[in-house]
Amino acid sequence: MALVALLVLAIVVVSVANRLLTDRFTETTRSRAELRLALYSGNMLSELRQNAIVPQLLARDPSLIGALNSGDYSASTQRLISFVEEIGAASLMLLDADGRTVAATDRNRLGSSHRGAAYFVDAIRASATIFTVTQAESGGFGFYYSRRVQSGADVVGVITVEVDLQKFERAWAGISDAVMVTDSSGTIILATEPRWRGRAETDALAEQTPQNAILRAIKATTDWTALPADAYLRGEAVMRLENRIPFQGWRMASFTTYSSVRERVNGVLAIVIMGFAILLALSFYALSRRSALRMMLFERESAELRALNLALQREIAERKRMQETLAVAEQTLEQSSKLAALGEMSAAVSHELNQPLAAMKTYLAGARLLLRRNRLEEALSSFGRIDDLIERMGAITRQLKSYARKGGATLTPVDLAEALASSLAMMEPQLRQRHVQINRVLPDQPVRVLGDRMRIEQVLVNLLRNALDATKSERNPKVEIILTGGEVASLCVRDNGPGIEDMDELFAPFYTTKQPGDGVGLGLAISSGIVGEMGGRLLARNGAGGGAIFEVQLPLISNAPNTQEAAE
Repeated sequence: MALVALLVLAIVVVSVANRLLTDRFTETTRSRAELRLALYSGNMLSELRQNAIVPQLLARDPSLIGALNSGDYSASTQRLISFVEEIGAASLMLLDADGRTVAATDRNRLGSSHRGAAYFVDAIRASATIFTVTQAESGGFGFYYSRRVQSGADVVGVITVEVDLQKFERAWAGISDAVMVTDSSGTIILATEPRWRGRAETDALAEQTPQNAILRAIKATTDWTALPADAYLRGEAVMRLENRIPFQGWRMASFTTYSSVRERVNGVLAIVIMGFAILLALSFYALSRRSALRMMLFERESAELRALNLALQREIAERKRMQETLAVAEQTLEQSSKLAALGEMSAAVSHELNQPLAAMKTYLAGARLLLRRNRLEEALSSFGRIDDLIERMGAITRQLKSYARKGGATLTPVDLAEALASSLAMMEPQLRQRHVQINRVLPDQPVRVLGDRMRIEQVLVNLLRNALDATKSERNPKVEIILTGGEVASLCVRDNGPGIEDMDELFAPFYTTKQPGDGVGLGLAISSGIVGEMGGRLLARNGAGGGAIFEVQLPLISNAPNTQEAAE
């Protein structure tokens, strides 16, 4: 009975231990595979983003644009070579308007034609940077960023950057896992198995079929740690993991073998079975060798515990190193975010203070002239306006600090007609200098909204300044301002300039069509944010008769339907 009880106990312990250890080691293997897959995906995404900005920078390079205009490419290849050494791309090519390679880091490509290549055709048609994947005759894939090069309004060529993603395949060659990357259509574009490229995953795995059914059945009956396979690769059950790469619908999948799990489980189970075997032997030999056998068991258990302890210590040390690496990466990202916010804030302060400074310069020049002519009262009036502008500059800096903190300001009732009059008074020197005709359509009753008057005036000054800049090339510049109060308060600023070209990028930070030094592209982005914080909207469209129309919509406190027109 004791022998039968010991055998039953051995079977139960081995069965339970097999299941628990299999689940535990499988989860550990899966966690490590997921971590490797996340690292691979992050490295690939970082490489793609690093190279995405290069075509935009090179497309504005004056020397390359000059070479395309003049046809003199003697120094262009050397300049591209100097760039490729800094950015780490596979190669750079400069194509003329006919698709011919006029400069390249690989001199063997000079003179070759790419007129029918997708990265040339798509770049010519689009105004932004284009990413293209092409398949070579050898079965491999090429990855290109391309952007057209413009000289004024003319397209003179295309700059192409080849991204070296094959280096990841070379790095994966040293690991035991199989890795593949698929695009949005499910086609394999990168893989540790060259025969997989250009195929769907099901077709690629079908090329390396598992062992036949009889062999698999025999192996399953003899291997008590057999696990349900996610897939079969080279006749062996594997664990399949997938991760999404946030880039054009790409996905990365890895195949990890269960052999390590089986080996670890079998090793532990072998120790358990050995223990039960020793117990069975001891049950027959306990009377004569009890003390000696007990000592042997203690020594073996001590050795096993030391081995397990060492393995546990190595695993803990590895996890600590990974946590330290992640902490350094988080600190780097936090510092980069702080530097980006600081740069945006500096540009915003420069942009918002430019208008009051320009007005102060004009008033100072007028006051100096009035003092020379002994017109003291008018000079004192100019100094009073300068004092108002200084107060406005202080308010602007306070508003920008509040804007950076995303904090809310105290809102009070604001008469939009009075805010418009104050904004026009601030723009008076520019309006007098440019001789711009201002047409105002104002209601009979006040149009009041709940907001911050200083920030509303800031929005109106930005819109008026943009309207003046848009009418620089017009012989008879006109600006029309319409204020109405219906369901919402609406203030429209319309000019007779050339209109808006790129409506999608209009409110993006640092987007501008002005010449360098005239603006940094923050006025409309800041104005849109101010209006949004007050519960309104800033809209833009092109007028039917030409020109641009910007409309500020804010919630009303009271309605005033009647309007009257005044022309200046």
